[in-house]
Amino acid sequence: MEALRADMFEEICPSTLLPFRIGQDKWAGLVIRCLEDGPRRFSELRVPLARVSSKMLTQSLRTLERDGFVRRTQYGEPVRRVTYELTELGRSLLGPMRAVCEWTETHWDELLDARES
Repeated sequence: MEALRADMFEEICPSTLLPFRIGQDKWAGLVIRCLEDGPRRFSELRVPLARVSSKMLTQSLRTLERDGFVRRTQYGEPVRRVTYELTELGRSLLGPMRAVCEWTETHWDELLDARES
């Protein structure tokens, strides 16, 4: 599995422009995209989500876990570590999320214009 890139997401995050959110969390969609290729540790998620505070990332992960989209696994041996991965329910969001991303890309200028007016 490849490492997550720091430039994985646009600097101007479209999540603040979209009326579509997973729950009330504007970062949840980005977290789900980071977990698309398999389990990740918190420190790995911090790379592309550097502008999200640790507190908000933790809150997003907890909410996604509570709602059944993410599974948290804690390992105790030989070194204590925690990973996060998508559940089947979480994976079922990937297709609709791709469609929303395509829609956003098509309407990006319109969204920005509407927000500025």
